[in-house]
Order: sequence, then structure tokens, then C-alpha cells
Amino acid sequence: MVTVLPNRGTAKIKSVLSGDTVVLLGRSAGGARAPEVTFTFERVTAPRMASKANNNVDDPGAFSSREWLRSLCVGKTVTFETRKQGAAAGDRVYGLLFMPDPTDSTQQWNLSVESVRRGFCTPKVLGGDAPDADANGDSGGANGSGDSVEDYETALQTAYKEAQAARAGVHSANPLVRKLMNAGDEFEAMTLVDKVKRICTGGSVTCVIEYIFDGSRFRCIVTDPELETAGLLYGSFTLIMAGVACPRVGNPRLNPPTPSEPFADQAREFVELRLLQRELKVTLNGTDKSGVCLVGTVHHPRGNIGSEILKNGLGRISDWTIRMMSPGDVPPLRIAENAAKRANLGVFENYTPPTLTGASEFMGTVIEVISGDTLMILPSGETYDDESKLKKVSLASIRAPRAGNERTGKLDEPYAMECKDRLRVLAVGKVAKVNIHYEKEIPMGPNGTEKRQFGTVSVGKRADIGEVLITEGLATTQRHRDDDEKSIRYDELVAAESITKAASKGIHSDKDYKKKTTNDLSDPKKAKTYSGSLQRAGQTKAIVDYVFNGSRFKLYVPSENCFVMFALSNARCPQPSPNKAAISRGQGRAAEPFGDASKRHSRLNVLQRQVEIVCTGVTNGGVMTGDLYVGQGGQRRNYCIELVASGLATVDQRKIDYGEAPKVLIDSQTAAQNNKLGIWSVKKVVKDEPKSKSFAKADERVLDIQISEIRSGNHFFFRTVGDESAKVIDDGMKIFTDQNGANGAPCEIKAGKLVAALFNDGSSNSWYRAKVVEKTDKGKVKVLFVDHGNVAAVSAATHLRPLDMTLGTDQIPAVAKEAVLALTKVRPLEQDDGIDAARMFQGMAWGKDLKARVHGEAEGQVLVTLYDGDMDSPSINEKLTREGLARVGRRDETYASLDRMGNSDSLAKLMKDLKKAQDKARSTRKGMWIYGEIPEEDED
Repeated sequence: MVTVLPNRGTAKIKSVLSGDTVVLLGRSAGGARAPEVTFTFERVTAPRMASKANNNVDDPGAFSSREWLRSLCVGKTVTFETRKQGAAAGDRVYGLLFMPDPTDSTQQWNLSVESVRRGFCTPKVLGGDAPDADANGDSGGANGSGDSVEDYETALQTAYKEAQAARAGVHSANPLVRKLMNAGDEFEAMTLVDKVKRICTGGSVTCVIEYIFDGSRFRCIVTDPELETAGLLYGSFTLIMAGVACPRVGNPRLNPPTPSEPFADQAREFVELRLLQRELKVTLNGTDKSGVCLVGTVHHPRGNIGSEILKNGLGRISDWTIRMMSPGDVPPLRIAENAAKRANLGVFENYTPPTLTGASEFMGTVIEVISGDTLMILPSGETYDDESKLKKVSLASIRAPRAGNERTGKLDEPYAMECKDRLRVLAVGKVAKVNIHYEKEIPMGPNGTEKRQFGTVSVGKRADIGEVLITEGLATTQRHRDDDEKSIRYDELVAAESITKAASKGIHSDKDYKKKTTNDLSDPKKAKTYSGSLQRAGQTKAIVDYVFNGSRFKLYVPSENCFVMFALSNARCPQPSPNKAAISRGQGRAAEPFGDASKRHSRLNVLQRQVEIVCTGVTNGGVMTGDLYVGQGGQRRNYCIELVASGLATVDQRKIDYGEAPKVLIDSQTAAQNNKLGIWSVKKVVKDEPKSKSFAKADERVLDIQISEIRSGNHFFFRTVGDESAKVIDDGMKIFTDQNGANGAPCEIKAGKLVAALFNDGSSNSWYRAKVVEKTDKGKVKVLFVDHGNVAAVSAATHLRPLDMTLGTDQIPAVAKEAVLALTKVRPLEQDDGIDAARMFQGMAWGKDLKARVHGEAEGQVLVTLYDGDMDSPSINEKLTREGLARVGRRDETYASLDRMGNSDSLAKLMKDLKKAQDKARSTRKGMWIYGEIPEEDED
């Protein structure tokens, strides 16, 4: 709808388009938008302003003309007289404008006449006769005093002659011709920022706000004469108000038209009334990502326009632009926005403060640092009897570098480890004050989410440990959306980050980041290689990185720059509940009583703390074993004793059996048992007693034997020299071969069945007595050749046939006897030490006539002491033990065997010799003793 003006009235000048045209702003009615009218001076014309139509070049004197009128009347109330409007005038109104004479308020200026007098406009008719009355017959005065139109025309001609005579304005020899320059085209926006800081007084540039896009984006023109030498005078650029973001105004010219966001029009009108076409100082802070639009602060004589916008709820704080501001200019904006939120004004009309599921403030002890910005905290007064008692809190408005994921191949971000370790030093084990500011749903896995609390954590004299991380260049402030909740100390965090950036610390450094390489000794081979240096180091400082159970940890050893698996050598803790990952892989083991309590105790007392370790050995699985000490000075204590005394661990039964458990540990366990603490309150812990073996006691005798098969370093089969049964069965099977040839025959195949099996002894295929062990794949049968002790997998169709009843073991006993070296244990053949033991045994015994002292028989195995020649010389049992390839069994097993075998003098001597040999091997670190500890796997 076109606005129709009365013949006379008053209005406010909103803006000046050129030296002869203004925009009049009426009064709003009923909250509606105030009407606007484009008003042009009657019978005068001004030079044309720069635009795309004239290649951004003014007509001579155009800008000076516009500036005179702008500086005189923008924002002021004037009196108007309309001469032409409606269809005859097109989209504007023609008439006269009057305002009080600045030098004499009792007189009225006709702005048309005064503009001509100063050479900023010219009459449309030069030197002509006075015209008749206007088309409407209006004979009102040209200056508001009742003069006729003729008087107005006369005044124009008189003023024109005066301007010519004074060579004023467009009549001067060289009127100003301005060429408009646009940022991003004719000059770089960042160049303007740098020049303003170096050249302009106070670091601010004088500009005219030419156009308001919305409440926080303006079109500005540089009018500061100090930049003329830099070639930037009359540069045009888009300014984004620093610290404030207003709703966007729609564009009705698009197809389809885009509507304005809520409160966008109100914000624009609010700013237009205060800034449009005002010449103000602007501080430039930088540019946006495109490098074309500048970010800055407009300095209004009456206050901070940004604060006023926020106070009225017409905009929000802009996170990315507020970072460019001086820290001292930020608090007023925060105060203004918070006031609008509390009053639910404007864009905050539906704002509700964040709701928290728990207390907004609490005290607690930091148990664990999960990442560089997330902690697990046990609130004060809570008992740590379940993992659910811990609160997971992330540092509000802090972003730490993200740790990688080995399974997916994702690498750590730079400084991820350093940030996490610094947070560990600052917080773990200390009492912290936590202020929760907001909560968020955090994606966890493909389908799940977790509600996470975000807050400020204060420890000791440090008001915000997140700020410490930022100050040291180990973390950055979180880039929030404008409507996101933030830390109440967000501005302090941003200020700290700007200082750190200026100092190029940590993340902000221009130097290439070099990740510290750490050796991971979880691999058994690596662990064994490094174990010697750790054992020689004695007391070594370490940091507990992870707790598997109450007595098993992953440690980081700074002096060796390595991660190691570590277990207490003298204690065993119950099995805790499996974690989710183990359950998902089907590897979860059922929890034992007080397994979780033991693990929680270790998490509470040693997790991510600095401890001291003394390594005494390494297991076959690459786990370092030894003692661990926590605390310092008078608080230093042996953690193993603490666990045992609390009833959360038991003394390793092996150590008790070997007589190696310290007395103080045994006393602590006895006290815990008597007081029924922890494990001992549930039931009596039964020691791991070995299963009693069936044993046939026999009179000791000495045999001359030959080894027929070696199964391991102490397990073998032998034949007695001169045994008549051997000759009988060998001859019998030779006859059986001659009678049946080398062809197989159908026979019953089941475990334990005695059959004839074909075997090639190197000269020809012959039949031998064999016992079926089991069926295997593809028609194969595993058999034991009972007269020799070897095992083979043969074809059931071609290599087996029924055995004559006269050749059965009930008629002729098996010639080969299964035996073990008495009182010794060796490693299995799957391990290097097991292979070495078997090879040494083979070298000493194979193909030789040996002396065997038979002590008895257990579960079908003969227990013997072997001698290579003279029985007064060291036995093969002793030689293997001296080289560390065999060892004495557990004390309880050994004494039980001695009791069952009659505890003869020969056995007593053997036991003494074996222990002496074992001590020698252990002291010289031979064989299985190379790492100084008997691996617990050997006891299985």
C-alpha cells in the first residue's frame, strides 16, 4: 500500500539517498511498522551517486552533496510540504523540506534553497521566468511563511547565482569525484584491518553506516581521511557486528520469497533508528571465513549498541565473533543476554534454563581421567560400592584432542596424550568442587546415547582446571552454536585461549607435532627382552594406567618409556565382573566373591597414581611380577599387604608352598581370616591342593634300560635290556607279518582296542602291536605302538588289521614302559624351554644303555632316576635341573610324592641334589629362570 502524505506535516529523516532525496519516517500505529516515503526536493536536482549503473563512480560533487544533507538532518524531525505525489509522481513524493536554522532557531531553512546556495544542488530551470502556481493550485509559501511559488523559484535562482559566484560545491574547479571500492574486489578486507590498526588514531576507523541488512550486518563506507594515503578512502565493506547475531531478514524478491526469522524486522528497525547513515567510529577485529566481510565493533556516542540489542532480546551472542573481541568488552554482552533470558524477551521468549538430573554443585574425589576433558568423580559422602556411584563429568566448553582407536586405525590427535596426562596430574586423587552448567545427550555406539553432565571443576587454588589446559596449549574452547548452553566462565576461557594463541603454545604452535613413541611391552617376547633392565633398575617409578583386577595392572614406566603388564607377585585377587567388551566377544568369566570390591579398591587407591614398583620376574605371558608401593614418605606402604590385610586378596598359594611368601603377608592373611574380612567373610578359602594320584609303591630296584621314545624333557618310554618279552613279541610280530603280508583288513576301531598297525621301520613295512587312541579326520586313526611308545596317525583301511589273540598284552605284556623323571617338571614342547629340555634329554639318553632307579608307579607311569653310566655321578634329573630346563615341583607335591614312595635315602638324596641344582640355575638365570620367576602358567 502506497503511503499518501498530507499537504503539510512533520516527519523524521530516516536516511539520505542523494543530495536531493531523503527517506521520511512516519509514526507507527498500534505496533505496526512505521510508514516510509521517498521524498525528493521540488524543482532542484543533485549530482548522481555512484552505483553499478555508472560503474561505481559519482557524478562530480555527488558525494559531497549527499554528505552535507546527511550530516545536517538524518535522525532529525523536519517539516514537509508536498507538491506532487500519487500517479503523477511515480514511487516518490515531491515537495519542500524545512528545518530550524542551526544559527537561529526562530528561522526556518528551506533545505532545497540552502542546498542550491552551497552548490550541492542546481535548479532544474536556470534563469527562466517564475512559473505559475502548481498543478493543485497551491499558492503556499516556499519557505513556510506563506510566500508564493514564484518566491520559491526566485529564491532558487538567487541561491544558484550566489553558489556560482562563490564557486561552491559543483561549481568549484575540481568537485569531488568519488570512485566506490568494494572489499574483496578492489581491495582485500584484511588489508583494511591492518591499515586501520597501524594508521588510524585509536585503532578505529570513521565510517558511515550506509545500509542495514539485519540487526547485526551493515554496509559501511570509509570516510576517515587518515586512510586517504593508503588508498582506502571511500572503501565499501560489509560489517558483521562482533559478539552479536540477530535473526535474518527475509527476501521478498526471491522466488519463492523467504520470510524473515522471528524478531528479525524488529531488530533491523531498532538498529536503523540508531545507526543508519550515522558517521561513527568502528573497531575492526578481523574477517569471516570468506575473507570478504569484516568483523568489528561500532562505537555509538550513547553506548554499546550490541548490549542494547541483546538486552531487548533482539539477538544472541555470536560465539565465533565474540572470540575476536577484546576480553574486556565481552562481560557487558553476557550480562545483557542473561537479562533478556531471565525476562524471556524477544528471541528468548521461550527460553527455559537448563534442567539438571542431579545437583548443580557438589564436592568429590576424582577417581579417573577418561580423556583430556572427561573425569570420573566419586561424590563426597558416597561409598564406592558400585560403579554407578561415580559421576562422569566433562569440562564445560572445553575440547581436548581426541584419542585414537587402534581397532579402527584412527590415530591420536596431536597432544591428546599430553592433555590427558596433564589433567591426570591436576585432578586424580584430589578433592574437587564441581559446578554443573548443562547436560547433553552424547552418542555412544551405533544406536545408544548417554546423558553427560558438563561443568567447571575446581581443584585446590585452581578455579578451573580446564582453563589450565587451555593456558598451556593442550586444549581449546568448544565452538558452540549461538543457542547452546556454555560455561559461565566461557569468556575467561576464550581470553586465555587468545593469549595462548599469541604465544604459539602447544596446539597453536606452528611447529610440526612429533608424537612421543612409547614401547608397548604387552607382547610376551618384548616383555621378556626388557624384563632384565626393569629387574636391575630396582625401585622404579610408574603410573597405573589401567586396573584389570585388584592385583593386575597396566603400568607406564617413564624412565623406560614403556607400558608393561604388572601383577603382584605374592597375592591373588578374585576375578571381577567382565566388562562389556569381553561379554560382547563371549570371553566373560563369572565374577568371584569380592572380585569387584577388590578391583574398586585398586581403582580408588592406585589408578592413574604414581607408584613405585620392584620387578622380580616375568611370566610366560609377558606379565611383569613384583611388589608395588603407594604413597610417599611416612604414607608409603606395600600395596600387596594392604590388599591381603583388607581381605581383598589371598597370598599366592604357590609362594606358600615354595616357602617364598613373606611372613608379614602370611600374618596379614591370618589376621584377615580371624576377623572374617572380605573374602574370608563369605567362606573359607580352600587351598589349591593337587589331586592325589593313584600310586603303586614298589621296592626300589635298578634296571638297565634303553629309551625307545621321548615325549618331552622328562616323559619317555623305555625297554629293559635283556627282557625276554621283547624278543618273544618281536619274533611273534615278524611271523605275523610274514603270514599276513602288508595288506590291511577290517577290524573294530574304538579307543583302547588292541590291533595290529603297519609301520615302516626304515627297511620295510611291518606289523606291530598298537592301541587305538582316537579316530581323526579323513579315515585316519591315531594309535600308540605299545612295544615302542611312539604314536602315529594311520589309515584305517590300509594300515590296520585284527591282532591274533595269542599276541595280546594279556599273553605278552607291553614291552615299552611309560616313565617320568622323578620329582621334576619341565615346560611343554610348545615353548622354547620345553624343546631345549627334550633336546638335552635326547642328547644324554638316546641310543645309550642307561641305569634307571625305579621308585614306584603313578597313573601308569614309572617314576625313575636316570644315570648315564656310573650311579655315583650326577643323574640326568639333576643335569636337566642344573641347566634350568627342569625344576622341582611344588613343595606340597614333592613331600606327598616322597611320602607315597617311602621317603627312601635315595629319594632324599635326589631331592637335595635337585634343590641344589635348582638354586644354582635360578642364581645364574639359566633356562626357565632367565627372568627370575616361575611363571604361574606352569602350575596349570
